[in-house]
Amino acid sequence: MYSACSIAGSDSGGGAGIQADLKTMTLNGVFATSAITALTAQNTTGVFDIMEASPEFLTKEIDAIFTDIRPDAVKIGMVSSSALIRVISERLQFYHAEHIVVDPVMVATSGAKLINDEAIETLKEELLPIAEIITPNIPEAEILSGMPIKTADDMMTAAKKIASDYPCAVLCKGGHHVNDADDLLVQKDSVQWFKGRRIDNPNTHGTGCTLSSAIAANLAKGFSLTDSVQRAKAYISGALQAMLDLGQGSGPMNHAFDLNGEFVYNSDGKASPEFRCAGGNQ
Repeated sequence: MYSACSIAGSDSGGGAGIQADLKTMTLNGVFATSAITALTAQNTTGVFDIMEASPEFLTKEIDAIFTDIRPDAVKIGMVSSSALIRVISERLQFYHAEHIVVDPVMVATSGAKLINDEAIETLKEELLPIAEIITPNIPEAEILSGMPIKTADDMMTAAKKIASDYPCAVLCKGGHHVNDADDLLVQKDSVQWFKGRRIDNPNTHGTGCTLSSAIAANLAKGFSLTDSVQRAKAYISGALQAMLDLGQGSGPMNHAFDLNGEFVYNSDGKASPEFRCAGGNQ
């Protein structure tokens, strides 16, 4: 069986971070492992506290994974300190990790920066050069490219600049009122738009984590980068279309929208509401 590893922070609310990554990888057909960079106390309404892993502990987590269940792909999510970023880079290069997907989490939906300038520079120096693909949203692409992005043409220019600065593919995600559901993939010799339909669902917590994890899962299974992106976009669209509504804030998506099997049924022989769209008993 193929496997993929998520190196990211924990989300106690279950909608993003490690929890979203493990669900996504599992539902995309690979065995999921993890190295947790930080614990967070959060739910759909906000983040209340963060406890970061030490560099020494993160090193042991990564060593434990690669020396036993070696991943076929690695997804890297939010890492807030330079010390942890350096650990990840050093260990992945030591183990010659393949199919590294970096979701460069820098900016919250509110627009607030999530990591400091030093960590951003370390991310650029240590992780982007070893990535196969990075998946910035519009504000993150602005930081990486050093230019404002207001139009689809700006997305193209910024993504090409990022791809030329680092030896990796760039999936510049639409949103923030720029090409809302359309993403742009820039590879060494190609440029491709992935068109999407805007889904009117306010519960979008964890979309970035989910997309990058789905890409990693599909790369682990041997799909091309282009096909992996296409399949990941289809998966996240299905998760949003399921219209799961949990919590009092921006809720999670239904990662299990396509799940169908005897173990999802309740004692009354019916599937829970969140699983009924998978084809289970109505």
